[in-house]
Amino acid sequence: MPQRMNSEVLEHLMNPKNYGKIDNANGVGVALDEKTNEYVVFYTLFDGDIIKNASYATNGCQDTVVIGSMFSDMIIGNNLDYANGSIAKMHEKLGDLTPQQKICAEIVFSSFIASIKNYENVKAGAEEELHLLKMKESCESAGKQGKNNE
Repeated sequence: MPQRMNSEVLEHLMNPKNYGKIDNANGVGVALDEKTNEYVVFYTLFDGDIIKNASYATNGCQDTVVIGSMFSDMIIGNNLDYANGSIAKMHEKLGDLTPQQKICAEIVFSSFIASIKNYENVKAGAEEELHLLKMKESCESAGKQGKNNE
């Protein structure tokens, strides 16, 4: 996270929230970085357009865990419109991020968007266990950019 870490970011770093699987989730989304095999699985329990519960799991870095914790905490109990707007609010809260941290944020947000798509697809009659989105940007290339720019 940025050097000027705010107290909310520090709290989620020290005590991540909402990590793990929701067994009765009705929206499951996965965002995958095929170059690094990093992924985020986002579990969402919808009641109509209200997000009753949300959690995530990842094999990603600490930044991904912090962003997943903050974002899932922000959207629980709110409707889909609020949650979609929360992506922009999270960018504001996080402040200046390195290119790699921006990709960490995008993989979390993409997995959430995939969970919405899964929920909508299943509601429409599709037999889909989860919805997968492949990331266009990779942590691997962002890490290399950072090293070349130092």
